[in-house]
This record gives sequence, structure tokens and C-alpha cells, in this order.
Amino acid sequence: MIDNPSNTSLEQRSWNIRHKSLRMGEVQGQGYIGQALGISDVLSVSYFHALRYDAKMPEWEGRDRFLLSIGHYAIALYAALIESGFLPEDELETYGSDDSRLPMSGMATYTPGMEITGGSLGHGLGIAVGMALGLKRKASDAFIYNLMSDGELGEGSTWEAAMSAAHHRLDNLICLVDFNNQQADGPSTRMLSSEPLPEKWVAFGWHVQRVDGNDIGALVAAFDTAKALAEPKPRVIICDTRMCKGIPFLEEREVTHFVRVEPDEWAKALAVLEEGKPQ
Repeated sequence: MIDNPSNTSLEQRSWNIRHKSLRMGEVQGQGYIGQALGISDVLSVSYFHALRYDAKMPEWEGRDRFLLSIGHYAIALYAALIESGFLPEDELETYGSDDSRLPMSGMATYTPGMEITGGSLGHGLGIAVGMALGLKRKASDAFIYNLMSDGELGEGSTWEAAMSAAHHRLDNLICLVDFNNQQADGPSTRMLSSEPLPEKWVAFGWHVQRVDGNDIGALVAAFDTAKALAEPKPRVIICDTRMCKGIPFLEEREVTHFVRVEPDEWAKALAVLEEGKPQ
């Protein structure tokens, strides 16, 4: 974590995470790049503003835990872990290869800084509740952050965990919902609408914020509010994100859950990203 980073430096970190994600996608010629580009701002604020960690000591007991419930978002988290020093940058060239520490779906046993093996979807919040309870019993002041997708809102286990978190007053638990409105079969709101979403979380006993997940300033304010809240209840930040954020010709595609990028388009995407690099 960097103390009091400016929004400009966080925007640069977001750009770096997007750039690293695209480079990994180019290595394999595929990947969940739409999600990676969309969630980069959330990861930037998480790793360079909110989280307490020591990249040289991934198992440090006093660290905040960042859980990736959505295992297929691993390409984005790898980019953030490389950016924050958990892994050397040259390893991104091994993404998805045999014996790589960067498998295409995140696995805790492979990757320093990867706290859980995520997805089957709907498991992350339950694991987060258990971790938060454990830290409470140890009198730890560490936070648990659980990044989950809007698709996981259709899983019953998510709401069982949400109810348990409120019952146990887990004020050390912050859930981040990536609401990009995309699933494998189409828009999340068409597959199984979760709206009105903030009201649902409130009814389950959570403190709720909903922000533009691609607005650095809004994210910083939401994270700060969640951490500083005095009420003994869990906190959720619903982050409305744009799939393929930063690459307009990919943003415009109708199907972005597993976006098809042609071989010649990786270089084009990197060039477009370069044009929008923060100064």
C-alpha cells in the first residue's frame, strides 16, 4: 500500500494493470480480458490505497486479505500482483503455460498473494465470512476484502453468507461487487435480475455504497468510508464497471464476457491503450 497516493498515481497504476493484462492476453491469444480491463480501477485502489500487505512476505499474519471469488478474473489479479511486487514482471510471459505460477484460473497453491482458489462461483463470500470470524477471534485488526461478480448474486450461497456476516457483525469484512452486467449467456439483468440491489444488501444488514467502478475518486471515497465506518456491520461496495474499459473498439462489442480478440487486434488494443496513457 502507498500512503495517501494521488488520484493521478492511482490512474497510472490502473493503466499499468490494464497494460499488463493485455500483454498476458496476447501471450495466450485469449483470456477474460473484458473483465480485467473493467476491474483495473478497483484493483488499483485496493492495492495502492486500501490494502495493508507486504509483497515480500505474502503470508504476513497482519496483512489484509484480498479474496478473488471469481477465479476466471485471475488475469487481472495477476497484473495487480505483478504491479505491487508479489511477482516479477517477466513472469507475465508465462501466463497460462505449463508449470506457470499464473494459471488461467486462479489457484492459491500456485501464486504468491492469491488467497483462495476461486470459482465455482458463489463460494468466495462464504470463505470470506469464515476468515473474518477467525480474525475476530484472534483480535486482529486486519480486513477481509472479497471481490465477487454480479453473476454470483444469483447463487444462494452468496446470500447465506451475507446473512451470516450480518448476524456475526463482521465489521472487518468488505465485499466488492463487480457489476458489469455480463454473464456467459448475456446481460446479468436479463439472466436473473438482482435489482433493486442496494436495498437487498440493506435488508440483509449490510452498510451499502454504490459507485462508478471506473471512477478513481469515487472508489477512494467509498473504500475510505467502508474502512472508517463505526457501525458493527459488514460493508459492501457495488462497483458499476464497463467491460473492456479503455479500449473503445472492444467496449462496443455485444459479447464481452469472453471477448474474442483476433491475433492482429492485440497490438491494436495496446496501441489504443498507449494513446490514453496518463501523463
